[in-house]
Order: sequence, then C-alpha cells, then structure tokens
Amino acid sequence: MTELYATLIFLFVLFALLGGSVWIGLALMGVAWVGMELFTSRPAGDAMITTIWTGASSWTLTALPLFIWMGEILYRTRLSEDMFRGLAPWMRWLPGGLLHTNIAGCTIFAAVSGSSAATLTTVGKMSIPELRQRGYPEYMIIGTLAGAATLGLMIPPSLTLIVYGVTINESITKLFMAGILPGLVLAGLFMAYIVGWHFIKKDQRPAPEPAMSLTEMFKESRFLIPVLALVFAVIGSMYFGWATATEAAAVGVVGALGLAAMQRSLSWETFTTSLMGATRTSAMIALILMGASFLSLAMGFTGLPRALAAWIDEMGLSPIVLIAALTIFYIVLGMFLDGISSVVLTMAIVEPMIRAAGIDVIWFGIFIVVVVEMAQVTPPIGFNLFVLQGMTKHEISYIAKTAIPMVLLMVLMVVILVAWPELATWLPENMRQGPR
Repeated sequence: MTELYATLIFLFVLFALLGGSVWIGLALMGVAWVGMELFTSRPAGDAMITTIWTGASSWTLTALPLFIWMGEILYRTRLSEDMFRGLAPWMRWLPGGLLHTNIAGCTIFAAVSGSSAATLTTVGKMSIPELRQRGYPEYMIIGTLAGAATLGLMIPPSLTLIVYGVTINESITKLFMAGILPGLVLAGLFMAYIVGWHFIKKDQRPAPEPAMSLTEMFKESRFLIPVLALVFAVIGSMYFGWATATEAAAVGVVGALGLAAMQRSLSWETFTTSLMGATRTSAMIALILMGASFLSLAMGFTGLPRALAAWIDEMGLSPIVLIAALTIFYIVLGMFLDGISSVVLTMAIVEPMIRAAGIDVIWFGIFIVVVVEMAQVTPPIGFNLFVLQGMTKHEISYIAKTAIPMVLLMVLMVVILVAWPELATWLPENMRQGPR
C-alpha cells in the first residue's frame, strides 16, 4: 500500500511540474525532493548534492559533449554537399533512384553525429532541393528523410545510448557495437520501402538520370573518403579495442576539426558557434541526468522499483509479453517527451523489471532506441517533425502522415530484434577487449 501511495504522489508532482512548463531536469529533482521529504528521514539536501555530484562527475559521461561537439562541427561544414555528390552516382541505378541518398546519407552521417536532429538537418539541407529539382514525389522525399534521420539515435555514436549506458552503468562501447547491425538492418528496411514504391507507383518515377561511366563514378566517390575515414577512426578504434568511447570521441573531434579545415569551412566563428552549441546541448542533457539520478535514489528509498519488479515476477509474464507492453508504453510516452527524457525518467523502474525477466540489458538498450526513434516522428512532440516543418514549411500533420510507413518499419524492426536478438548481442560479445 505504501508503494501505491508513493507512486501516486510521484506521478502527481511530476505531471504538475511538467504541466507548469518546468524544465524536465528540475522537474525530476522536484519530484525526488518531495519523495525524500515524505518517505525517508535522510536530509534531502545532502542526498541531492551527493547524488548529483556523483552522477555528473562520471568519466563515461565525458564522451557525451565530445560527440555532440563533433556533430556540431560537421554540421557547419560542406559535408552534406560532398556526401550527396559522392553517393549519387552509386544510388542512381538502384530501384527508387536518388531517394536512396536520404537513407545512405543519414546512415553515414549518423556514424559521426549521434543526433537525430543534426543528421536530419545536415542531409536534408542538400537532398531536399536536389530531389525536388529532379521531380521526386514530395511525400517520398519528406517521409524517407524523416524516418532515416532517426538512425542518428542508433548507429554509434548515439547520444541516447550514452545516456542509457550512464543511467544503468553499462559499457558505452558495448552498446555502441550493439547498435551497428540493427542500424544497418533498419536502413535496409527503409531502402526496401523505396524499392517497393518504385515498382508499385511506376507513374510517379522521375526521369532517369543521365548515364555515367564507371570512371566518373569512382571520381565522384572521392568526396566520401574523408567522412568514411572519420567513421572508421571513431567506430573502428572502439571495436578493435584501441580506444574507449570517450577516447574515440576525442579522436572524432580532432578528425572533425581536420575535415572542416580541409574543406576551408573552419573559421573562428565556426569553432566558437559549434562549441557553444555543444555546450548548451550537453548542459541540458546533464541536467536531466542529474535529476534522474536523484529521482532513482528517492525511488529506491520507497522500495517502488523492487516492489514493481516483484509484482511483474509474480505475474509470470514472458519476456515477449513484457517487451510488447513496454513497446506500447514507450510509444505513448514518446508522444509527449523527447527520447532522452523518456529513457532517464523510466529507467529507475524499468531496469529492475527487465533484469527480473532475464532480458539482456545490452539488447534492451537497442530495443529502447528503436521505440524512442518512433517518438521522433510521431505527433504531437515528434522533434524531427518540427525540424522538417522549418525546412519545408509543410504542416506537421502532412509530415507525420508521410512518415507513417517508416514508423511501421520500426515496429517491424522491434519484431526482428525479438526474433533474432543476436543482431544486437553478437558484436559486443565478439569485440576485442581494449582499455576500459
């Protein structure tokens, strides 16, 4: 009965604070403060200071601002133009033509960004005008870009995976490796959708691209070499055990600065603007993580997570049924909260549940990223929808409608992960062990 009473109080205070437009990080701290005052004799102020400092001083968390800064630097380069120019010769002969550049471009940039919004903006600012000019249907341009940009949350370096790993104290490098194969499979599903459109909607095909010799194709591909080298430096150094996630992030920042200098787009203004952008984003995420750490401590005193895990265990739910219920839960939650907030807000309760059910926490990290991806393109708070609205001036409802097929493919991805969990666990289990 005490647990039920505590749950109702936590929910009431949380929704009251969020409804009052209080920042999510501060709202979490407020809920935790109330819980500490009501359910424990421990001084709430001392507990908050200790918990916040412990959570904010994590060495693993250092990777977060570095990866954000890397993405900010690359966003301000000519990377999108070079990627489109290098990818177009190889995508043009596929069924669906240059629409595949949305998928391939987002996949590549996701591997050096970690942010869905940065991936969407970088690829979209070049591909949308080019595809429009070539006569591709608007709904396909917008829909494929909205879906493919979510790959920035899964393919390493993923900011969501960093936050998840810090929250449950799991290896960031292993989580990054776990996201590679599912990310490529999801990109393949998006490309299969384009192929299907090509054969079903024959009347909507644009005019074929002019012929290009193999020599010319390889010549244009040189524009992809710098970004592919950066991808290998970041991801390869982690997989082969040469660097931790934090060290790989530092390598990525140096590589991004070098790439920007090589493209002659690195100026003092670019440097300072990217640094301040990364600082603002990192501070926002850090505040949310601090609030989540304090809330986890407060919930621990109430015994709520343990009671809920025991209740789930007594119900005898199979892992598949539990995953199905959590899928629906996170899709609904994602309609009102951004992905990172959804993860940190729920992990204090969900982690004991999945561990009690025997679900691998590495696999669950990839699962939660897929369902959080759906939240990026579902109204009313789908962040990618707002970014696309600013870029295209379309109504939110129109953009959401074009993204429906991509959301359904993400649901299919959840089914695939359940059927073949090795997709997420094989690489982490077989990666080379490097420095911790």
